[in-house]
Amino acid sequence: MDLQTITYLVVGATFALYIGIAVWSRAHSTGDFYVAGKGVHPVANGMATAADWMSAASFISMAGLIAFLGYDGSVYLMGWTGGYVLLALLLAPYLRKYGKFTVPEFIGDRYYSKSARVVAVICLIFISFTYVAGQMRGVGIVFSRFLEVDIVTGLLVGMGIVFIYAVLGGMKGITYTQVAQYCVLIFAYTVPAVFISIQLTGNPLPQLGLGSSVNGGESIWLLERLDTIVQDLGFSAYTDGSKATIDVFCITLALMVGTAGLPHVIVRFFTVPKVTDARRSAGWALLFIAILYTTAPAVGAMARLNLIETIWPGGTTEEAQPLAYEERPDWFHTWEETGLLGFEDKNGDGRIQYYNDANEQFSPVAEMRGWDGNELSVDRDIMVLANPEIANLPNWVIALVAAGGIAAALSTAAGLLLVISAAVSHDLVKGIFAPDMSERGELLTGRIAAAVAIVIAGYLGYNPPGFVAQVVAFAFGLAAASLFPAIIMGIFSTRINREGAIAGMLTGLFFTFGYILYFKGIFITPLAANVPENWLFGISPEGIGVVGMLLNIIVATVVSRLTAPPPAEIRDLIEDIRVPRGAAAAHEH
Repeated sequence: MDLQTITYLVVGATFALYIGIAVWSRAHSTGDFYVAGKGVHPVANGMATAADWMSAASFISMAGLIAFLGYDGSVYLMGWTGGYVLLALLLAPYLRKYGKFTVPEFIGDRYYSKSARVVAVICLIFISFTYVAGQMRGVGIVFSRFLEVDIVTGLLVGMGIVFIYAVLGGMKGITYTQVAQYCVLIFAYTVPAVFISIQLTGNPLPQLGLGSSVNGGESIWLLERLDTIVQDLGFSAYTDGSKATIDVFCITLALMVGTAGLPHVIVRFFTVPKVTDARRSAGWALLFIAILYTTAPAVGAMARLNLIETIWPGGTTEEAQPLAYEERPDWFHTWEETGLLGFEDKNGDGRIQYYNDANEQFSPVAEMRGWDGNELSVDRDIMVLANPEIANLPNWVIALVAAGGIAAALSTAAGLLLVISAAVSHDLVKGIFAPDMSERGELLTGRIAAAVAIVIAGYLGYNPPGFVAQVVAFAFGLAAASLFPAIIMGIFSTRINREGAIAGMLTGLFFTFGYILYFKGIFITPLAANVPENWLFGISPEGIGVVGMLLNIIVATVVSRLTAPPPAEIRDLIEDIRVPRGAAAAHEH
């Protein structure tokens, strides 16, 4: 059976499963729609949290980033994993103890202010739409390659699937759909990694294969071989970093606190019956997430090695010749049609010279060998998806990866769209403009808001401001600078008042977004070159959320000290949240 038929069957079967679950678990009340009735089992919530958190960036982009950045790509691994631990220990149990529906609702109550709640909604919508753009782009990439449809059609199909289970089932439908999506994505990620690890090293565990010697009778470690061939082509050694220490520190910290401040992950801990269940589900989620995150470094390194050895089949020494374009494999041809892989014969010799033409020290070598610039362009986002084809794995494995990529993108997109709809219907419409609205009216408003959010997300997926993981990194920076300080100070400080919280959130949000806009030019032309010489304290836009967070805390503290302290009942509320007893009982489920 050909690849496309198998892909249609596998992806179609997963879609049928998601829709079936959505129909079975459809929401009947606002409690079901916002927090799944607060009756989800900790193990199921752990799997749903893992699927919610492991987005298209984790599944599609992260290994691609590691493949091309090498050591520098480890910031994403450390930041996202560390952030989850921070969330599980510092925020999840206390927010679950509070027992409401949304993060803005907590901020509004804690800071006794509708204005604070509205500012939190603005931050939440801003972060969520930035994040969801990356997910929808991932959907478009997978559809355009594996189902051979254009990106618009792919996006429309993805939007339709999300519409069904997000609008119909709300959080309850999304939770159980995400459990299924986790099973699909983790199987799809690890199976090809096992096959490729066996091919390259003979070790079935990719995590151990990364530290093993390569097959073929050579006594050389995999990373040592990778270091050698990338340096032969003018790139930095794979195991060396090029970023400044302060930038690595800030990017990692921004990703950590940004993860802890992401509203669609936080709200998952509102769906379990008790505070202890929130802690248990956090532990299960960490275990499920670790399976993918410990596999990703091996996938990245092996994908880079396979790609270079395909382009340079005779080796990378001075005497070796690169692959002739006419002899390119089938996967090369099919990815060319998506526009995510490109070849330009700059020296007219009909061969694919892939090397680092930005390395001035390597220029004399390239000139001596008759090269006239790098001729291969590879979008980082395709590395995981193309890896099984590059390694000549069976068609069913390639189809499985397509289904896994779609599952990862859709699960996170659905979670984000739900928190957007909850913020609009529960925090804005019900909380501010129409407090007397009936439950039925609120449920209808939530569904309409989800539908509108899906349309906007589809547009952002078609016209995204960067490749997937980069866009997601910005969302984490914005979350780090705005919501995280307000939540953490709201739990652990009795002195921060509403004036301080509002001023802090706005300061962090505007500073961070302004900095990103200045260097990255999202939707506008950048105002300055995005190079280390121009950065503030040598911190890149990906790490600037840390400075935004510090400004948020400083401004909030100073303003709070200059204004009246919170009332006594608010201080009692804060003290009560910190005690891990007496959480609200589960709703009907």
